[in-house]
Amino acid sequence: MAIIRLALKSVWNRRVTAGLTVLAIGLSVAMLLGVEKLRRDAREGFANTISGTDLIVGARSGAVQLLLYSVFRIGSATNNISWKSYLDITQHPRVKWTVPLSLGDAHRGYRVLGTTLDYFERYRYAGGEPLRFATGKPFNDVFDAVLGAEAAERLGYALGDDIIIAHGAGDVSLIEHDDKPFRVSGILARTGTPVDRTVHVSLAGIEAMHADWRSGMPVPGQRVSADDAREMDLTPEAITAFLVGLDSKIAVFALQRHINEYKGEALLATIPGVALQELWDLMGVAENALRILSLLVVTTGLLGMLTMILSSLEARRREMAVLRSVGARPLHIFGLFMSEAGLLALLGVGAGVLLLYGIILMGRPIAAREFGLYLPIGLPQARDFMVLGIVVLAGFVVGGVPALRAYRLSLADGLSMTV
Repeated sequence: MAIIRLALKSVWNRRVTAGLTVLAIGLSVAMLLGVEKLRRDAREGFANTISGTDLIVGARSGAVQLLLYSVFRIGSATNNISWKSYLDITQHPRVKWTVPLSLGDAHRGYRVLGTTLDYFERYRYAGGEPLRFATGKPFNDVFDAVLGAEAAERLGYALGDDIIIAHGAGDVSLIEHDDKPFRVSGILARTGTPVDRTVHVSLAGIEAMHADWRSGMPVPGQRVSADDAREMDLTPEAITAFLVGLDSKIAVFALQRHINEYKGEALLATIPGVALQELWDLMGVAENALRILSLLVVTTGLLGMLTMILSSLEARRREMAVLRSVGARPLHIFGLFMSEAGLLALLGVGAGVLLLYGIILMGRPIAAREFGLYLPIGLPQARDFMVLGIVVLAGFVVGGVPALRAYRLSLADGLSMTV
């Protein structure tokens, strides 16, 4: 205990350089833990976004691309699916339910999803949790809209408010459907998924909104009012994708092959879990690169500690001689330097954990708003504690170099420096 108290006083006397060393180690530890936490939370968040859906069907492209635009609202579809093909597949004897999805519009940066009432009954997330309404109800009128929790909160909407949907999926849309406003009929409870950042309308609403449009552009001189649009046949000609639930899991691969070989048009059916695994395989190289970078940063922080202690050795030779003169043995000097190194490593680890959670608290709203990634605040996991223990152990190992040198110097100098 005397050695530890002496180490604390010694570190305090060099608090400026020690503080910089602790900060360097803390930053490196925060980065190391942050990369691992981000990877883990991203995987859990993506995996919890959709459950209970056996297949996702869209235009033929790639499984990952289909998953991203249909479920995570990232990117755009290469093509649409004809309504005829959709109805044909829904008649398959193994299909229990389907949920059509129509994308391509936005409201103030939030994606607009056209669908049916089955969406609110069939969509599941986080291992089977159904969608719930915080207030209001599903759309009933052609121009009703149901908002995700984040969209409603960020934009300040309440039940009965009017919203204007714009053409295009970007943050800035030049053409607005201001002649056909929608009314907020319901707001969903928070799910921690892209549903929170989505504006939901009916397929009929999507068709009514584009009643005076052709090929993605308004028809010059043609103007269809909202009341006139209600009286029109609003059966869609095409949709972006659809979700499929089967009466038996055994039929998944057979139906997937049937859809992929569909003669009517080029379609792609993908299993959500398989597509997610493909996504993680694509991200694996980047994850490993970030891990290696984080380890290099931690190594740099520990080398900085080594440099700081070694550079102070010459200035501390008189201090070591004084300690020898009052009865300290060379092993005591060795223990003092080892204690200082361990203390700096411990303080650095503690600072890194605090820094990481501070960054998470400040960055959660940004991550949720910009990337749909929800970062939970939880205690470090067993793997994290193992990493922290390795960093502290590495600090002791690194500290052994100046400690051994101090031990040898104390043997060589004896009391000569006190004269």
